[in-house]
Amino acid sequence: MTLDQQLQALINDAPKDGSTPQLIESIAPVLSAIAQRLRHLQYYVVQTLNQDWVMLTLNHRTQGETEKNVVYAFPSLKDVASSPYDLSDPNLIALPVPVTHILFQMLAMDKDYSTIFFETPGNATIGTEVQRSELESLIHEYWQSQADAVSDANIPSDIA
Repeated sequence: MTLDQQLQALINDAPKDGSTPQLIESIAPVLSAIAQRLRHLQYYVVQTLNQDWVMLTLNHRTQGETEKNVVYAFPSLKDVASSPYDLSDPNLIALPVPVTHILFQMLAMDKDYSTIFFETPGNATIGTEVQRSELESLIHEYWQSQADAVSDANIPSDIA
């Protein structure tokens, strides 16, 4: 599924509540831009049987009291098998998730969360981190730029 198809699926599957499809459509360019920085169209995310994503708490290497919560996104199922997740637990499963869906789901997380996308199959030591707060900031910047463009377009040419 291409990025455009993923975004369209997000819009189509959104609750028909009068605002969610329009919200997704309004942030689609940001989700697409971030997804284009990543190498894969889908990643495997470890989930519970209830489809809750399993998060890990990481400690800072030099500042032991500093922690952050992350979701790992793997390029292949084989990479999940070599991850820190205990996949022998019958309540855990790794499922493929389209990259734009992962990014959209991040908006439901607390601001202190991140997703680490492992880009190279066979290498689960180096990944690309996308912080939830970064995603939110990029969306606000995009919305502001859109609002500025609209207000600039409404300025009459003979204003002087």
